[in-house]
Amino acid sequence: MTRTRELQGYAIALALAVLLPFIEGFAFPGLGLAEDFRPIFIFAILGLGLNIIVGYTGLLNLGVAAFMAIGAYSYGILTCDIYPFQLSFWSATAATIVVGALAGVVLGLPAIRLHGDYLAIVTLGFGEIVQDALRNLETITKGTQGINPLPSPRLFGVDFQSGSYLPWYFLLLFILCSVALLVRNLERSRIGRAWIAVREDELAARCMGINPVRAKLLAFSLGASLCSLAGALWASYLGSTGEPGNYDFQVSVIVLCVVMVGGMGSILGVMLGAVVMVGFNSIVLSGLSDLLARQGILSGENVFAVPGNWKYFIFGLALILVTRYRPEGLIPSRVVKIVAPKKAKGA
Repeated sequence: MTRTRELQGYAIALALAVLLPFIEGFAFPGLGLAEDFRPIFIFAILGLGLNIIVGYTGLLNLGVAAFMAIGAYSYGILTCDIYPFQLSFWSATAATIVVGALAGVVLGLPAIRLHGDYLAIVTLGFGEIVQDALRNLETITKGTQGINPLPSPRLFGVDFQSGSYLPWYFLLLFILCSVALLVRNLERSRIGRAWIAVREDELAARCMGINPVRAKLLAFSLGASLCSLAGALWASYLGSTGEPGNYDFQVSVIVLCVVMVGGMGSILGVMLGAVVMVGFNSIVLSGLSDLLARQGILSGENVFAVPGNWKYFIFGLALILVTRYRPEGLIPSRVVKIVAPKKAKGA
């Protein structure tokens, strides 16, 4: 994808996202499609955070859900009335980003020198530890009850708790665009080039004066901060942190599928991957379940008759097909397409 086509892709995606609620309101009132895009935006932010770690630096991280949980519970502790802090949405969100970055450093320092499967196992174990810690520290996290109620943001006097979904829709869209712009600038900066160099050949990057440990640690920290931001937005959007079991390994797998199906290292690809993977679950399968329930076909006794029970099978199948027939993803990264031929030539 050339730079001009990439900019055109960003412009088209932004225009469609901005116009979607109005088009739906005029042409398909009551459909609820734009309303269902709110969790998709949050998972796109989560995917962009993982994309820094996996897509740019080439580090397999299976503990993304842990950083999301850290963000959600940090936001809950900083804003809920039962705690002494009671910060505003904006102050708590900013603090949550810092907490997520520190958590990334804490995990990265002992694990950053590991590679491949060993790093994946460490991050997987970190995710399980965080989940169990949140469940057992009841005096702080309220255990399996979760922290609630959580306040919604206030901006220019707009009530985000009103019956309209538009305030949340455009706030999440704005934050997603800001995160995408930040990641794009990082990709084109000296830091981004260092990440890609480490991903392609760590030894050659070291010989060129790049410190791989520092580059990986920075990627871990920045990626974790974005995942923590997504967790804070998720908790505020739902009005509760939910129980720790909501941030299990399945969430990490879904986000990894978002990045791999969309295109590792591709910002547009990650956003498309969120629409495909998360949208399929929240829009297609949910709509199909409602349709079957209205027709009296849906049976709770037969687990195979419930469309929602097929989502992980479909996610796995989609991942297999993409890996087999389009390993670079639906929208390949421009950098990957440039580097790959050079590697093939020298092979």
